Amino acid sequence: MELRIIRSIFFFIFIMLLVGCQPKERDDQVKPNVLFILADDLGYYDLSCTGSTYYETPHIDRIAAEGMVFTQGYANCQVCSPSRASIMSGRVPARHGITDYIGARSGEEWRTMNRYTKLLPASYQQNLPLEYTVLPEAMKEAGYKTFFAGKWHLGSVGSWPENHGFDINRGGWDKGSPMGGYYAPWNNPNLENGTDGESLTMRLAQETASFIRAHKDTSFFAFLSFYAVHSPIQTTQEKWAKYREKTEKSGIAEKGFEMGHFLPIRIVQDNPVYAGLVETMDDAVGIVLNTLDELGLADNTIVIFTSDNGGVAAGDAFSTSNKPLRAGKGYQFEGGIREPYFIKVPWLTLAGEKTDVPVTGTDFYPTLLELTGQKLKPEEHMDGVSLVPVLKGKTIAQRPLIWHYPHYGNQGGEPSGIIRLGNWKLIHYYEDNHEELYNLKNDPEETTDVSKKNPEVAKQLSKQLFDFLTETGARFPEKDPEYNEEAEKKRLEQVRTEQMPRLEKQRLNFLSKDFDPGNNWWGSKNY
Repeated sequence: MELRIIRSIFFFIFIMLLVGCQPKERDDQVKPNVLFILADDLGYYDLSCTGSTYYETPHIDRIAAEGMVFTQGYANCQVCSPSRASIMSGRVPARHGITDYIGARSGEEWRTMNRYTKLLPASYQQNLPLEYTVLPEAMKEAGYKTFFAGKWHLGSVGSWPENHGFDINRGGWDKGSPMGGYYAPWNNPNLENGTDGESLTMRLAQETASFIRAHKDTSFFAFLSFYAVHSPIQTTQEKWAKYREKTEKSGIAEKGFEMGHFLPIRIVQDNPVYAGLVETMDDAVGIVLNTLDELGLADNTIVIFTSDNGGVAAGDAFSTSNKPLRAGKGYQFEGGIREPYFIKVPWLTLAGEKTDVPVTGTDFYPTLLELTGQKLKPEEHMDGVSLVPVLKGKTIAQRPLIWHYPHYGNQGGEPSGIIRLGNWKLIHYYEDNHEELYNLKNDPEETTDVSKKNPEVAKQLSKQLFDFLTETGARFPEKDPEYNEEAEKKRLEQVRTEQMPRLEKQRLNFLSKDFDPGNNWWGSKNY
């Protein structure tokens, strides 16, 4: 008798677990809501759910645990504005023309940066083209109330969020970094200052939560675009202390950087200031997710989480390490373009399922159209495909993924074109036209160029790359007739002998018990 009861209990538990793993039912008469969360400069390994043992991100981890994880998810560029334009337009940078972050110098103006490079970067489009019907406009056409909060960086006045389909704009304007810092008072014409010391990151989440509450009885498209974790990196004393202690307990590495082509590259995750900034963003994500739960909207809301490029391992604040991926933001390697890429569709995806199908930012546009019952717009999202088959456990046809970056990154990246097809990845360098070929399945860290062992593969991929770039009218850098090789060698020597030691000293300073950035911890103590 007791055995029968025990068996019945185990059977009941099994059934409950099975039911809990199934996609949830929804009312097909009600259009689903959409919450799109875009982080800035967050690397693939900057989350605990993707492998970091340093950063703590339980709320973002929840999106991954409840949705589908695309382990081969990519941004469409190694820097921000081009990737963001691709998410909005469904077109790759070579086609929409925003190939560098808006504000970057190109042509002869590049010489004012004192970089002494062989090429002059190509000119590029300075605003998201108004003639496009971009994702928020498509959602608005379908009857959605549209909302934007945070970083825009896709043009100046006349090309702000409200000019591209967003009914409400909180904080989106020309600039790509938090002007004035992460604690009020900040400098943003589209986001009023609150009490001094208020967190910008938390404020953006609260604005998003307020929008959701106000429109809980309508269908909404909310786009939360954090300025975090872009430099300047700032956090509270409490969060800094937590991660400083964590680093001390695990042991402080003797070496934090190694020399790249143009700049030192961080090789360890041990920056307590950056870690605090990451956790604050995660706290903010929690505010919005909890709002969906409280209002009973979670089961009818699609949630997307991704980043616009890799983590900053070099340049800017030298914040994080993307290892085992190579390099980071601004670079042509996986650390520069591979991203966290999660899609939660409560009534469709199985919780925590993973797929290794290669996907990019251009795929969000057609995917969201199909998920919300709209007709696709192939004349608009020309370079994206709907991922609904993948979300249903099927697959999509193999296709080449292409990147075009005719610029020198502030972080040390080089002007290049990239094509990935299957496990093969070819990089073409515009400086001297040499090419590198990597097999990402066998060599995800991109340590071994196998182009000489696979010349036909390299030749075929190179042709596909340039056929596409020709078709899209891509712009290319030009040789600088004033290139000064000696000046460049001198600059690189200064980087090795002066900047590298300075960065190591700064790293240890951040980890010192006596570290104090001044100004009441960037003003956070004024709140």
